[in-house]
Parts: sequence; structure tokens; C-alpha cells
Amino acid sequence: MGEERDAGTTTTGTPPRRAAGGGGRTADPPAPEPPFGLGAAGGLAALRGLLARPLASYYLLISSAGLLLVIGLTMVFSATSVKNFAEEGSAFVDLSQQAIFAVIGVVAFWACQRLPASTYRSVARTALGVAVALLLLLNLLVALNSLFEIERVGPLEAKLLWLVVGGVQLQPSELAKFALVLWGADLLARKGARLGWWKELATPLFPVVALLFVLVGFNDLGSMLCMLALVVGLLWAAGVRTRVFAVLSVVGLIGIGLLVAAASLGAGSGAKGEENYRLARLTIFFNPPEPEKCFEGWCYQLVQGRNAIEHGGWFGVGLGKSSFKFGWLPEAHNDFIFAVFAEELGVVGCVVLITLFAVLGYTGLRIARRVEDPFRRLAAAGATTWLVGQAIINIGGVIGLLPLTGVPLPFISDGGSALVVTLAAVGMLASFARAEPDAARALHARPPARWVRLVWAPLPPLPGRRRRPAPPPADRGSVPRSRARREDDQAASRGARQGRARGGAASERRR
Repeated sequence: MGEERDAGTTTTGTPPRRAAGGGGRTADPPAPEPPFGLGAAGGLAALRGLLARPLASYYLLISSAGLLLVIGLTMVFSATSVKNFAEEGSAFVDLSQQAIFAVIGVVAFWACQRLPASTYRSVARTALGVAVALLLLLNLLVALNSLFEIERVGPLEAKLLWLVVGGVQLQPSELAKFALVLWGADLLARKGARLGWWKELATPLFPVVALLFVLVGFNDLGSMLCMLALVVGLLWAAGVRTRVFAVLSVVGLIGIGLLVAAASLGAGSGAKGEENYRLARLTIFFNPPEPEKCFEGWCYQLVQGRNAIEHGGWFGVGLGKSSFKFGWLPEAHNDFIFAVFAEELGVVGCVVLITLFAVLGYTGLRIARRVEDPFRRLAAAGATTWLVGQAIINIGGVIGLLPLTGVPLPFISDGGSALVVTLAAVGMLASFARAEPDAARALHARPPARWVRLVWAPLPPLPGRRRRPAPPPADRGSVPRSRARREDDQAASRGARQGRARGGAASERRR
């Protein structure tokens, strides 16, 4: 009995904890609560839950594109207000024009998100034909101006990359990007499994793409590189073999080299007898000179952009307080607007902007992965690689990771044609996001009000709804097949028919 222990102590001599109810059962100590009430695992689980919602792709797309549009309008005003006030007497000249194009782009977004995939496929060839015709007209007017100094033909006028028709200025290369997405996706979706043969890729995809590259790249090498990223996205989504990409890479490098050399003959903004500016940009990228020697060379813009970024630091100098936009940074409102953004909002603002583009890219590829229609999958992949690739080319050129090509930053740079076409492409992606299987079922399960569907967007088609094949014709006899089957069902029980055993049924199935 000497080994007896007190009833109120444990083997270590510490009294046990009792349950709150007063019984003798012990209770485990409560787990420590994570800070702010949510741990890392809980945060990831909540994020997965949000992404698993049926309309997550749609809301991610709308929110990221909307925030980018608001940031773009703000930065256009910041980059142009002082110059407009000094030259025009009003600080809102460029902002008002960009706002008008933004309204037109929102209308284009609204119209494109209401269209089904069949409409996009039906207008693909027409859109491509119109884009090619506009590019041919632009290049013809540019050639007439450079050779014979003819600046205007009736109401038509060419300003390097812009075609002016009766006072309305548009950029045909932007329309060509969207048209190539539609036409390329429709073509590859029709070919299907035949894309494994070179012949199917060579007719007519490669000739049409080569024609577009020449028509666009002759004046605008940066837009041609964006179209190249677009084509790569289409072929990747179509499942083309790797060696096709290798051959395309070699051919693309040769084509880029020819277009770079063509600047000495008057291509783009070049001229005969002058320095090849495209070759100078490549040379500066691979062998940059001293910054002191750049104030009268092709590297002046690049050096000033880096100085603006350095001036911004981590948190920026404040919105609207950039000093390099006062004539020190060329094209501060267009190609180099990211440098002004970095100077005013710093590294933190740049991270937010790049995160929004990353969310846009993730959402586009998510839509391409989740939709069932091959055309929607290819078009979503092509549009996403186009928009994200153009953002990468612009930002990479400004910060010095890529050569300068002169492409605008989507949503952010000043430019009406680019903004309208970009918002139209986002509207197409929104239409595809609503057509995801889970999203379509959710919208049909709890459809919005009728006025919402009339004003915003109609219900997408339910997945897997295909026309059933017509039933075979009835046998020509005294008794129709349906009547004979009904009499047999009435005569036989539900479990086993008369005159048929289980073994007979199995033998019939084997036959």
C-alpha cells in the first residue's frame, strides 16, 4: 500500500486539469490562436475557396482590368497635365480624349461580353480582311509620302503608325492583333488533330502570319513582337509539337534581323543615309555606353527612364510630383509612362501594377484551361499572351531587361485605338469566363433578374447540351416498333422478360 498515490496528483506531482463541467475528465490545453485570427494554412484554404467559386474567373478579370483602367487614366493625367496646361491652357486635354476612348472601350467590352463564340468565329475572316486592307492602305500612304512626298490622298493621311480617315485617327496594327486572335483560333480549332502535320500548319496559317508580320513590322517592330507572342500562345494552346516552336524561333529571328536591316532603307521612322535606329537600340542594349555619352544618342531615353525610376525609390515622390515628365523624358505619356509611374509611386506601386498584370494573365490562362470549346480555349490563350506579352515587352524595355521597341503599356499608356481594342479583348475573355462549365451551371441555377440580363449579359449556354441524333425510322410492318415494345413491357415483369433468361441476355450482349 506504500505505492499508493494521492488521488489529486499525477505521476509528476502536478494536479490534473479538469473539464469545465466539473467532472473528473481532464481537458487538453487549447491550441494557441494564430495572429489576426487566421493562420497561413487558413489563408491558403480561404484563397482556394474563393478561387473554387463558379464565377471566380469572371470577377478576377473584371476587377484586375478595371483597376488597370483607373490607374491608366490617372497616370495619363499625371504625365500630361503640366504640358497641356503650358501649351493648351488646360490640364485636361489629353485626359478628356483618353476618357472618351475609355468610354468607347467600355461599350466595346459590354458588346463583346454579350456575344457567343459562334459570332466570334463568323466574323473572324471579315475582321482579318479588314485589318489586312487597312495595313496595306497605311503602308501605301507611307510609301507615297516617302517617295513622292504626297502627304494626303483625299480624306486619307498616314502618320507612320496611324491612319487618319476624315479626322479620325486609328492604329491598324491594334485591330490586326485582335483579328489574328479570332482568325487563328478559329483556324486551329477547325484543324483539330491534323495540326501534327506540317502541311496543315503551312496552309494557310504561316503565309497569313508572315504577311501580317511584314505589314506590321515594316513600320512597328514592337507590335510585330507582340503578334509573335500571340501566335506562340495560340500554337501552345493547340498542342503543337516542340520542334515546330524551334523552327518558328529560327525563322522569327531571321525575320527580325531583316526588319532591323530594313530601317536603313526607310522602314519605320528610319531614312536612307541615316543611322539605323533599330540596330542602334540593339547595340546599346548589348553594349551600353557610359551614361554621360547618352545625352545626344539613342540611349538618352533609356538613361532618363532609369534615372526617373531611381528618383522614385521605394515609395515614390508622390502622385503628380514627377520631375522627369517636364520635358526631360521623351514619350513620358506613352512608351515610358511606366518610368513616370515608378518615380511617383516607387517600387511599392510597381509591385502592385505588375501584380495586377499577373492576375490578368493568370485569369486568362485559367479561362483557357477551364472552358470546353476548343475555339474559346485557343482565343483565350492567344489574347492573354498578347496582353501580358506586350506588358512584359514595355516594362522590360523601360527598366533595361529587354531592348527598346516602342510598344505602349496596355491600359496605362496614352492611346485611343490600343485602349478600345484591349477592352474589347477583355470583353471577349469575360464572355468566355461566363461560359465555363461551373459558371454556366451557377448562372442557370440562380439566374439574375431579366433586366440585368438585358442590360449586362445574357445567360451562357449550358455545357454538354448537344443535339440528340434523330431516332431510327420504324420498321415497315403490320405493327409499329413502339407498339410492339409497349405490349412486350406490359406482358413481362420489370425484373425479367418472358422467354428470356439472364444467360440469354448476356449472350445477346456479347453478340
